[in-house]
Amino acid sequence: MFSLTICNLLHAQDTLPKFSLKDVGNGRIVIGWTNNFTNVKQISIQRSFDSLTGYKTILTVPDPTPQQNGYVDAKAINDHMFYRIYIMLDKGIFLFSDAKKPVLDLSYRTGFPNGTGNLTEINPGNVPNINSKPYPGGFMPSLYVYTHRDGYVKVSLPNDEKPKKYSIKFFAEDETFLFELKEVKERNFKLDKTNFYHAGWFRFELYEDGKLIENHKFYLEKDF
Repeated sequence: MFSLTICNLLHAQDTLPKFSLKDVGNGRIVIGWTNNFTNVKQISIQRSFDSLTGYKTILTVPDPTPQQNGYVDAKAINDHMFYRIYIMLDKGIFLFSDAKKPVLDLSYRTGFPNGTGNLTEINPGNVPNINSKPYPGGFMPSLYVYTHRDGYVKVSLPNDEKPKKYSIKFFAEDETFLFELKEVKERNFKLDKTNFYHAGWFRFELYEDGKLIENHKFYLEKDF
């Protein structure tokens, strides 16, 4: 019995103060950027109904120094809000990116090559638990199954209007089958990392109504 306690997302990441902004469906907006500043002290993501006023910070990145980074705004009020990035450098120097709206991009549903950087899921009203460590080899995590900062494997499935049946198969890096979650009822939960026995890479297959919709992987740190 397993303990339940809870792509190609960015085709190109623009160099700050430019950034990429994708609407990847299911109410999720993905921001990505490349940071070439050597003296960056703070990076914050801001969101507004208006391109000029009313901006509110929804995330301040715990570690602003990684060259590639990104996050998922999973609870955006709608898909046509404006986003911008606040960047603070040494000696109090700061700048804002231009404001922009997300561009629809559903390509992650059909292909999942490796990407780059970190990915953070934002749920307004909750304190985000962010995995701010760079993934090995410049890896972009899945939107659905990924390593949480607390070391657990987080599963976040779509909340479909029409109920669908999801199942997930897990494999070791050498393709050895580990276990399967059949007809998953919960849409958001965690798998205890002890279910995977060791650190390293693991692969999974996500099925929707019996059809494979994602073949991806995740990495567990050596802390157990």
